[in-house]
Amino acid sequence: MPDTTPLVVLGAGPGGHAAAFLAADLGMPVVLIDDEVNPGGVCTYRGCIPSKALLHVAKLLAEARHASQWGIDFGEPKIDIDKVRAFKQGVVDRLTGGLGQLTRQRKITYIQGRASFVDAHTLKVALTAGGEQDVRFEKLIIATGSRPITLPNVTLSPERLLDSTTALDMARMPKSLLVVGGGYIGLELGTVYAALGAEVSVVEMLDRLLPGADRDLVNVLAKRIRPITKQVLLSTKVVSMEEKPDGVHVTFEGAVEQKTQVFDQVLVSIGRRPNGNIAGIEKTGVEVSQRGFITVDPQRRTTVPHIYAIGDVAGDPMLAHKATYDAKIAVEHIAGHKVAFEPAAIPAVVFTDPELAWCGLTEAEAQERGIAVEIAKFPWAASGRATTVDRTDGLTKLIIEPGTQRVLGVGIVGVNAGELIAEGVLAVEMAATVADLKMTIHAHPTLGETVMEAAEVYFGTATNFYKPKKASAAS
Repeated sequence: MPDTTPLVVLGAGPGGHAAAFLAADLGMPVVLIDDEVNPGGVCTYRGCIPSKALLHVAKLLAEARHASQWGIDFGEPKIDIDKVRAFKQGVVDRLTGGLGQLTRQRKITYIQGRASFVDAHTLKVALTAGGEQDVRFEKLIIATGSRPITLPNVTLSPERLLDSTTALDMARMPKSLLVVGGGYIGLELGTVYAALGAEVSVVEMLDRLLPGADRDLVNVLAKRIRPITKQVLLSTKVVSMEEKPDGVHVTFEGAVEQKTQVFDQVLVSIGRRPNGNIAGIEKTGVEVSQRGFITVDPQRRTTVPHIYAIGDVAGDPMLAHKATYDAKIAVEHIAGHKVAFEPAAIPAVVFTDPELAWCGLTEAEAQERGIAVEIAKFPWAASGRATTVDRTDGLTKLIIEPGTQRVLGVGIVGVNAGELIAEGVLAVEMAATVADLKMTIHAHPTLGETVMEAAEVYFGTATNFYKPKKASAAS
């Protein structure tokens, strides 16, 4: 290695390895530092990817059971949890191994270890193989991600207390599981455990699940979640947890009749905390908030101009695809391009069954900010494709600016909503009007057609759903 590297990337998750790869493609010498044997980060090793592999298994189980309503009965499935775990790990190994190969192909110097700051131009890396190595840099991109938030004053054994990382290990299948937190991580993992045979309960201190999404979309998901869980406790707090030989005795406060209940395991999924407080960062002048976020500008520069930060550590939303977008902005700015972080829409997807996805402005946000909007909804009960797959429990929703008829936001709940939301993101980014969506020919019969049909509802001309035209839409 040279005495000083033009660019060092700290952290090899979705943001870090995307930054390193793009920089190498643009001709920059790059050093990539991470404590895993290959790039991938939490998302690929212990988050997005393994959870989606398990959710695919859960979906298959649900569909097999549902098939009895169509005259096809597979019988009760035999679940080999070791093989399920091996499938999940195989997915992780293939993807992280592939990222390692891409790193070598791009001739990126990969250092496995944990880094701390010596000063604003030097990192000290404690090498996984032993020893230490100083790495000097001209520019640095921090992509250190985030970690699960833990409950304070909880002293349960690791066998009883799970977080979003250890829950994916599935060391054993509990008879009963309490999921603390009704956000997307808790609901996704709760869905997996319920499908594999655990008796799942969900507790949420707020009066609803998924507080970031519009209530009408969440209601569709909640209606399907309740039958596969033992109970969903809303407006309820966990007061205490005590481990005893028969399980974890949990005491609740709020809208629940049985104040103390016993669970085999408890999964805490109350959010994630950014890893901004890197050892020695105070020596650099980089500003870190109390929450652990690193302050950045639209080019992803920190308060020290030659140090950049991207991904979870650079602010909400803490999503893998936002980290990848951050990476492109930072690297292109380092390469001298005129760029800024200013997306009109960042999609959010909850990979439950049904999936829930949204982008741009939500109806709830519009109400909170006093923004006048018009709403158009198309229920999937009127969709031919949804009917053929016997999944009419869906809804496609458009948030529209009055007067201009510009699409400000899109929300979808239903099968494959995560795939369908891409059209919504494009519509918001391109400042498309609801007429643009209406006049775009969509293949029939498809679920994507519901986006066009929601636009038709706005004008009162939906073929498959009768709703008279509003006066504002007519103008």
